[in-house]
Amino acid sequence: MLEILAAILLIIVAIIVCIDVIPVGRDWLSRIHIGRYKDKQAWNQSITHIGVSWLKHTPKIKVTDNVRLVAIDMLKGNYSKSVIQHWQEASLLLGLSERLKNGADNELKSSVEQYLKTKFDENGQWREPPVYIDSAILAYGVMKLDGIDITKYKPALDSIWELIQAHIGEDGTVQYRKFMKDYRYVDTIGFICPFLVSYGIKYNNEACVQLAVKQLEQYERYGMLDGHCIPSHAYHTKNALPLGLFGWGRGLGWLAIGLIDAWRELPDGHEAKEKLDLFVKKFARAILAFQRPDGNWNWTVTRNETRADSSTTATLGWFLLQASQINELAEPCTEGAERAIHYLMKVTRRNGAVDFSQGDTKDIGVYSMLFNVLPFTQGFCIRLVNGHSKAVGR
Repeated sequence: MLEILAAILLIIVAIIVCIDVIPVGRDWLSRIHIGRYKDKQAWNQSITHIGVSWLKHTPKIKVTDNVRLVAIDMLKGNYSKSVIQHWQEASLLLGLSERLKNGADNELKSSVEQYLKTKFDENGQWREPPVYIDSAILAYGVMKLDGIDITKYKPALDSIWELIQAHIGEDGTVQYRKFMKDYRYVDTIGFICPFLVSYGIKYNNEACVQLAVKQLEQYERYGMLDGHCIPSHAYHTKNALPLGLFGWGRGLGWLAIGLIDAWRELPDGHEAKEKLDLFVKKFARAILAFQRPDGNWNWTVTRNETRADSSTTATLGWFLLQASQINELAEPCTEGAERAIHYLMKVTRRNGAVDFSQGDTKDIGVYSMLFNVLPFTQGFCIRLVNGHSKAVGR
């Protein structure tokens, strides 16, 4: 009997050790000969191949920085959360939709259609109704799919608009979570603003557009560092005080994608376009000032001593590529986007996975110190390089 118990205990210990050791060994092996890509087209094919496979089976993103006794986190349900997966999948969709614009790819289109079947039922509604506003960026990813009839998903898009309305606070802007009603996070801008403008323009709902513009204007008023135009992690609506770190790299990324995609969705001549023009110009000049000589941005963009972050670099690279459409910014923004691409090529593993993205944030001012692969970064790299190919005509 004791021998059986000892054997069971030994197996349990072995499983726990394997859960800790295998990922470390896999990362070590995957980083051998990292960054050997020299050609953008080859890099594009490689990162897209991984992006398609991750759309089918998106890697789980850890919510803790623990690397030991991970099995205990799994048993407690602290290993990952489904809400984090929404923005991973959204980014992959945005990247692959940009890839589809560069030419028909039946296999890619088929993969996207299969993904949509797992998310929506035959009535165009979510199979698993979202409860947090994070899902708006996933809805935006669906709206950007060319060659796919998105009208059949309108019930799901309508439900996202209703979800966002249910999160509007006393100040008329959108809460990140209902139980944190007095905080406004920079993340929320990236989650909701592009969807609101795209949905509002498509379905002639001006209230949607105006809510996105207000969210951006209020953040510019209360959440930015005077004189430098970089955001804090959040601000408090009662006393207008900024919260968390100024210069958190992914925070700049959330603001960047929320601002630039909302700006792109606005048609020329819309009264809000001119307002956002000024914000785009100020923010573009700010982030160019913090780009490092290798083309990256660090996880704290204001500190040269901190590590480079690929998620920041991919999102800010996308922002600069789009901002280059403004004549007075065309040259520096184009150059900045190209330098970002070159950096990202240098941190791509042999199999096409882009490495060294900061892990999930724990709280306001509490940031992950783990840097690894992240589907969110992969999607924005695909979006960036395909947007760049289209811009230069190849």
